[in-house]
Amino acid sequence: MNVPGREINPHISVDCVIFGFSTNQLKVLLIKRAHTGPSGKRIKDHKLPGDFITINEDLDLAASRTLEELTGLKDIYLQQFAFFGRPGRISNRVDIDWLNATTGHEIQRVVTAAYYSLINITETNSDFAIKNNAAWIDIQQVPDLAFDHDTIIANGLKHLQKTLRNEPIGFELLPEKFIIRELQSLYEVILGCALDNRNFRKKILKSKYMVQLEEKQSGVAHKPAYYYRFDRNIYEKHKKESLGFNF
Repeated sequence: MNVPGREINPHISVDCVIFGFSTNQLKVLLIKRAHTGPSGKRIKDHKLPGDFITINEDLDLAASRTLEELTGLKDIYLQQFAFFGRPGRISNRVDIDWLNATTGHEIQRVVTAAYYSLINITETNSDFAIKNNAAWIDIQQVPDLAFDHDTIIANGLKHLQKTLRNEPIGFELLPEKFIIRELQSLYEVILGCALDNRNFRKKILKSKYMVQLEEKQSGVAHKPAYYYRFDRNIYEKHKKESLGFNF
């Protein structure tokens, strides 16, 4: 993305794998890319939100800026997980033409710093300022992507799965209040396996940062469940005692 007056480093970029959770599906935010190549052929596909860093710009700040500029989102969970710098990762003629056209540079090789973000889709629906034809896609139905973005997503998912077992990051994907069954569904979808109900509940409720509310579900056919919330202050105070979840 070339912005007038912005001096970019055409060899270093950031790409963001933005995960969201809705209707028991793990989703990723993709941007539709449309491009007419030198031959006049119209190309349509998808890509991750990403951009080149500017001269003297910190990588983390570049990732935060890119998210806000391309999606309207800011102050969200953002974690760097890998670098991708294989010499041949920018080899597709369509990708090269698109980079040259959108940046004004002759680009042959790019190293990208990859980040993943976690978004509560439900809570952001009312003011989710999606720009640039972005859309939430089920992680199981990701279409053909530009560059090596399919590899970046796969690696991002692996890091998410690993971190989820050791840190309570799943709460970033849930509403402020939730029932334990919703939390279990989140873990099952991300980890890609079924979890024993009793075992999951027992381990989760041992966590000091899980705070039970007085409120219960309403309008349900089954016995209403209590709502819980994640207390970050309690977690920060006791996180050294947390050894993760061996599901």
